[in-house]
Amino acid sequence: MSELLLIGASGLAREVLATVRSSGQYDVAGFLDDDEELSGIDVDGAPVLGPVDDAADYLHAFVLVCLESGRARKTVVDRLASLGVAPMRYATVIDPAVRMPEGCRIGRGSILLQNVTLTASVTLGSHVVAMPGVTFTHDDVVADFATFAAGTSLGGGVRIGRAASLGMNSSVRERTSIGSYATVGMGAAVLNDVPEGETWVGVPAHAVGRGGFNRAFA
Repeated sequence: MSELLLIGASGLAREVLATVRSSGQYDVAGFLDDDEELSGIDVDGAPVLGPVDDAADYLHAFVLVCLESGRARKTVVDRLASLGVAPMRYATVIDPAVRMPEGCRIGRGSILLQNVTLTASVTLGSHVVAMPGVTFTHDDVVADFATFAAGTSLGGGVRIGRAASLGMNSSVRERTSIGSYATVGMGAAVLNDVPEGETWVGVPAHAVGRGGFNRAFA
């Protein structure tokens, strides 16, 4: 069984740990986290082994970046690339109950938790995170580092930009696009294209500003 290092001792990482233990796909060696206070402690029975940069020293282990923010995941992936961690080192974790229809594609480093649904010809990029209960409908295309909170639903033919973030129970109408680094708030109903970098909230969703992810809408 291949070893796996989880980057970031976060809530998401704990969910991934539980998923991996259920599937038996990997043997989790432990967490890597830059918080010195966590070093040496156990999180859900797995040790925090050291800082993130130590991933470069575990040459035979797969790695998975388990940070909730797509921006933060991109920063860590870029940082590890500068240390020689190649794209092939990244694991992809998919809950055993998730059905993968023919024609769907999932990029390296992505995480799909329990009850995620993919219907037909869905394409997810690298380092995408889909929390429980997310629905991807036919012909959706998602760029790298996008994040979907629990219960998010996309209609058919939706385009999601790089590191976009969609809040819990939000929904996106078919053939609509969400720009790179845009944020969609919790429970929002998106009926029109969301430009790059903007934050949209409400029903129907409307713009409230720019500047990236806001915790209030997670």
